Amino acid sequence: MKEKIVLIGGGGHCHSVIDIIEQTNKYEIIGIVDTKENIGKKVLDYEIIACDDDLEIIFKNCKYAVITIGHIKTNELRKKLFEKTKNIGFTFPTIISPLAYVSKYSSIDEGTVIMHHVLINTNVKIGKNCIINTKSLIEHDCIVEDNCHISTASVLNGGVVVKENTFVGSNSVSKEYIEINGFIKAGSLIK
Repeated sequence: MKEKIVLIGGGGHCHSVIDIIEQTNKYEIIGIVDTKENIGKKVLDYEIIACDDDLEIIFKNCKYAVITIGHIKTNELRKKLFEKTKNIGFTFPTIISPLAYVSKYSSIDEGTVIMHHVLINTNVKIGKNCIINTKSLIEHDCIVEDNCHISTASVLNGGVVVKENTFVGSNSVSKEYIEINGFIKAGSLIK
């Protein structure tokens, strides 16, 4: 029997996470939590069943959650909802696309979503509530701290440390053994 899971946030990122959860075949999506005015609407085949004020009620019947709000301009809402939901008692599984490769010598913390065609090499540590987006490459010995978004087709070369709350824009490439912090625009060469 599959564990029930609720998705928190009904925008574009939610679409991608739904696809991954369906492909893993580990969880039954019971619905989506979004804004009050969106209750009753659908995201793909799933109904928006509640707003974040209803999370304690949902917890009575569902113990698993994942944040499905993206992180482009800011991650404040992702962080706030992760903390609120965690304090209620929800468990945040790591969601990994079956089309991704994650080395058995790496660790991925709770609530992080690894999208399609990501490659995570050996001795990588990825924190809580991160988005590792489609076709990203994270090389050996990297550390990605909590609440980060590594955008589509980005490359983190060996030994890079990505500090908490950092956004790395699409198609960015880092030099090896550096520290990255803040907002990195798409297409950046990070030295």
